[in-house]
Amino acid sequence: MSPESAAGARVLIVEDEEALRLALGDALRSEGFTVLEAEDGEAGYELAVREDPDLVLLDLMLPRRDGYSVLKGLRQDRLTVPVMILSARGEEWDRVQGFEFGADDYLVKPFSMRELLMRVQALLRRAKGGTPGIQERGRARFGAVEVDFAGYSLTREGVRHGLSRKELDLLRYFLDHEGQALERGVILDAVWGADEFPTTRTIDTHVLKLRKKIEAHPDQPEFLLTVHGVGYKFVATP
Repeated sequence: MSPESAAGARVLIVEDEEALRLALGDALRSEGFTVLEAEDGEAGYELAVREDPDLVLLDLMLPRRDGYSVLKGLRQDRLTVPVMILSARGEEWDRVQGFEFGADDYLVKPFSMRELLMRVQALLRRAKGGTPGIQERGRARFGAVEVDFAGYSLTREGVRHGLSRKELDLLRYFLDHEGQALERGVILDAVWGADEFPTTRTIDTHVLKLRKKIEAHPDQPEFLLTVHGVGYKFVATP
């Protein structure tokens, strides 16, 4: 992330695991962010209300007040600060619950610091209106397609298509990096991570599945383009 994009941005970390909280703080400060920290849910909620940060990184399993309760309280108070949940609870139900309570992103532990920083950048850009296609929390629109992240689905020309977790993560990643030629290796690291041992063929298979759902003519894609010798590029406006 460039210093310009981080300048002035304040990130609140609500995490009870001290080692992780310190590592997150160090990584964010090295990118130019101002960091606020809380080690329990109640303190995190109070800091968010009082300090009005630009972004909140929120654990779920917290003492005094769990992350879901913190998130629900922030949204009931009509605070629109972007919230990224960081949790070891990676089941689909947990992720859907998080989005239903108003989370903007959900990252499953363990994660790479590189991926977290990229997602932080994307959320801040989106909050400032810089991410093409994003219309409201939990939804995105491009062309005749509307994506419902909380509902794990998309609708194209009135027809609803379900999305697997990885299809949704991959599509979100493309939306967050609209217009960029993305190498397959970078996509693998960001969406699958090093622990799942995926191959570049994994990306190609998921791209084909996405094209069948978002493209009017999957064999002649308008949105999800192949960049020969590199990987893929998503364009919101053909």
